Amino acid sequence: MDRMETKWKATVKKWFGRLTNAAFYLCMLVVAYTLLQVFVVTSFRIPSDSMAPTLLPGDYILVDKCSGGARLFDLSDALDGKEVEIRRVPGWRRYRRNDVLVFNFPYRPGRWDSIAFDVMRYYVKRCVAVPGDTLEIRSGHYRIAGHAGDVGYLPAQEAIALLPDSGATGVQMTTFPWNKDWGWTVKEFGPLPVPAGGQVVEMDSASWLLYRQLIEWEQKKRLRMEADGRTYLGDSLIREYRFRENYYFVAGDKADNSQDSRYWGLLPEPFVVGRVWRIWKSEERSTGAVRWNRVGKRVE
Repeated sequence: MDRMETKWKATVKKWFGRLTNAAFYLCMLVVAYTLLQVFVVTSFRIPSDSMAPTLLPGDYILVDKCSGGARLFDLSDALDGKEVEIRRVPGWRRYRRNDVLVFNFPYRPGRWDSIAFDVMRYYVKRCVAVPGDTLEIRSGHYRIAGHAGDVGYLPAQEAIALLPDSGATGVQMTTFPWNKDWGWTVKEFGPLPVPAGGQVVEMDSASWLLYRQLIEWEQKKRLRMEADGRTYLGDSLIREYRFRENYYFVAGDKADNSQDSRYWGLLPEPFVVGRVWRIWKSEERSTGAVRWNRVGKRVE
């Protein structure tokens, strides 16, 4: 009896050890997966055609968080809709023109008058202008002062160039900052200086119109301009403003009516999740068939 009991105890101990090891390795896998998702790379599914033909509905993309640096913030507060402080770990390079970026859409649904962080609302667009750039659109084509190369998806720009100046059915011609006196359109836009952290702007009527939402988001105070031209941040009179954050101008590759910076303005850097790297899976939305020619394709 003692021998059988000893054998039974040895068997239980053996299986308990195996289960403990399995649980340990499973926990390590979960920790490694979580760290990978938070700091290195994550995956998203493309739901719409705003980036066609570069990205199609049904594409599953890998987003590189390392290059620009992964973000750290209180996820619980973000899910509750509270204000969160977003920090970024050091990355190995800055975001560049023509990078395809995933970001949290910076405005409330149906409202483009104030910036808000929605951790569950993601967009993907191409970076056209980086902090410190001055961007213009001339005859539908993006132009960066001092930069001779092309930016953005050229076939879409050429299609916009062919639109009549009076507009076309189904195309929203009027753009940010939605001022009739300025007359900015998807064909003729700017110049728009894209702020960099530390850059100082004089507060005049143009700065108020272009940057009001950005300043109010940075300062958590209302910015108003009086009839006499004086500008107040909260109760304080200001004559100039120094930006705290970097900003980007982003646009969809399918340019017709894409909800991008042409319509809602500039993207704060803390809202950027990362740079799209590759398509790891692609399915036809209607049939579920795998599009093998897109699997593993690098996104450029």
